[in-house]
Amino acid sequence: MKIHVVKEAGFCFGVKRAIRLASNAARSKAGKAYTLGPLIHNPQVVEDLEKKGVHAVKEIRKNRKGTLIIRSHGVHPHILKRIRTKGIKVVDATCPFVKKAQRMAKLLHDQGYQVAVVGEAHHPEVQGIVGYAGDSAMVINHNRMKRSFPRFWKLGVIAQTTLSIDAFKQIIGRLIERTEELKVCNTICDATARTQKATLKLAGKVDMMIVVGGHNSANTTRLTKLCKRLGTSTHHVETAGELRKVWFEGKKSVGVTSGTSTPEWLIKQVVERIRSFN
Repeated sequence: MKIHVVKEAGFCFGVKRAIRLASNAARSKAGKAYTLGPLIHNPQVVEDLEKKGVHAVKEIRKNRKGTLIIRSHGVHPHILKRIRTKGIKVVDATCPFVKKAQRMAKLLHDQGYQVAVVGEAHHPEVQGIVGYAGDSAMVINHNRMKRSFPRFWKLGVIAQTTLSIDAFKQIIGRLIERTEELKVCNTICDATARTQKATLKLAGKVDMMIVVGGHNSANTTRLTKLCKRLGTSTHHVETAGELRKVWFEGKKSVGVTSGTSTPEWLIKQVVERIRSFN
């Protein structure tokens, strides 16, 4: 059985940057280091950071000493303002691509556009982006488009950074019919787009795909859906321990890919586990 690993698999630039900033904060002498929510959507990495002194917290406390790290997904601007008014030291590890989406949301809102964010309403990245449009932005996806959708005079559209380019194009095509003036800002992360493209190319050549990454990771889940939509047998695992030998029976070739928040060491563990089934 041949194993093929997508070259683009593993941490993207934004995740590497966030982990570096968090690790530096933990090593500094400025007290304890905290992240508001998990730094990235990968439980194994979050657990590793915890051991290094980076603690994930759910709320902001006025008397909390140390450094508060804004996670890679970013936060609502009101939350950021509240943190700063409390006098808490802040390290902003928001992914630069997310920052771009936040800036575009504010710009479109200031220019009088009804802002629409294509993505998942419950995702922290999207919730933060909506805040930069004065909380007036709509969040839309294929399910939302199936229901009645009003017409708009000026509609400005941006994308969740981990959205697939095909899904974005499909929704833009439908929005053209429902607005007089449509302004589209492609805020999809380059690394995400490259990984998705490489994954689909490999998925069309192998008997089965293994997607490695957190079960709470949007971009990892999207990779899984893309492979399945292609008709390739696909399994999403968080760790090598979730692999089952029966999956590989009769398979001559297996592809391995991962979300952008999956560390290289986890991918290697999965590959070694697959090799042990030969």
